[in-house]
Amino acid sequence: MDVIVIGAGAAGLMCAMEAGRRGRRALVLEHTDRICSKVRISGGGRCNFTNRNVSSRNYLSRNLRFSTSALSRFTPTDFVSMLEKHRIGFHEKEEGQLFCNESSQAIIDMLQAECEKASVNTLLNCRISGVGKDSGFSVSTNQGTFNCESLVVATGGLSLPNIGATELGYSIARRFGLKVTALKPALTPLRFSREDAELFGPLAGISIHSAVRHSAVEFRGNILFTHNGLSGPAILQASSYWNRNSSIIIDLFPDIDIFDIFMKKRHSRMLLPTLLDRYLPGRFAKIWCNRYCQSKPLNQYSSKELDSIAKSLHGWEMWPAGVEGFNKAEVTSGGVDTSELSSKTMESKKVPGLYFVGEVIDVTGHLGGYNLHWAWASGHAAGLFA
Repeated sequence: MDVIVIGAGAAGLMCAMEAGRRGRRALVLEHTDRICSKVRISGGGRCNFTNRNVSSRNYLSRNLRFSTSALSRFTPTDFVSMLEKHRIGFHEKEEGQLFCNESSQAIIDMLQAECEKASVNTLLNCRISGVGKDSGFSVSTNQGTFNCESLVVATGGLSLPNIGATELGYSIARRFGLKVTALKPALTPLRFSREDAELFGPLAGISIHSAVRHSAVEFRGNILFTHNGLSGPAILQASSYWNRNSSIIIDLFPDIDIFDIFMKKRHSRMLLPTLLDRYLPGRFAKIWCNRYCQSKPLNQYSSKELDSIAKSLHGWEMWPAGVEGFNKAEVTSGGVDTSELSSKTMESKKVPGLYFVGEVIDVTGHLGGYNLHWAWASGHAAGLFA
């Protein structure tokens, strides 16, 4: 073959179809029994396939500018054009997120059709046992040994091992002397400390619109209480930045000055949890007040006390015990060091003909379609040259 792509996910199939369109003989090797497992479950099965607001600012990486080139050459409009060509309906949710009207299968069928049109071959249940290089590359598998001029690694990250995630891509990178940055779960729930789990665990299922801060970043959205910790969009976003032994700050009233409300009610005999119950879930308000302040009528608090309580509600500090891990993480933070790759072609600077695309690279997107768009854009970039 001219090109072998390891991994039949979003990035791998996009790369293969682009290479095939150039007349390259492309073969995709997939170790599971189906293609696009992550695409299938994306967006709750409706595939949040891109975001209209895509830019390099929506990604984490040691080199924040690395993604710029690929993103500029394959935009959300380019992917939408593919959908329109295949008459796939879609709609926009908040903050530019684009979803299929029906199921993710429509996207998968589209990718498969485009690959077939470009004469791309795919082998499923093809487990790789070794990769070598002489004049070209050789890939040893349970279905034989395949040779190629260009090898593209599109194996994804460590997240969601239950649908086939492995460390193969990182092993291949290290095999050829490329650096791999530290790997950790991203877009994943945060776990309570033992003390917080006993207190807040019974609130599982309750959600609160909040603003979550960590270091210099802030994300707005719902936080969701689980038996083990906190989840929800704002928490998942913050988890990509969170480091062990650090806290997160939760503003429970991002759109309201709660101190102003306190001052308007300061002569009332109403209990503080009763007032907060108008804005927060009642069970949470009661537990929060029992832990962080005395539960007494508002007219018994001084202005200084009310100011302190208000600041605590706008800046509730939580110390997570850890993250839920790769089993529940949507993506993997870290990966093949971008200093090892061309930002234009995704080709290794050390090993000509060796390419890396998608999640296996140290480029991690925010929640909301950004990771799938990176798969499309990086796969497209490599497919033009592999």
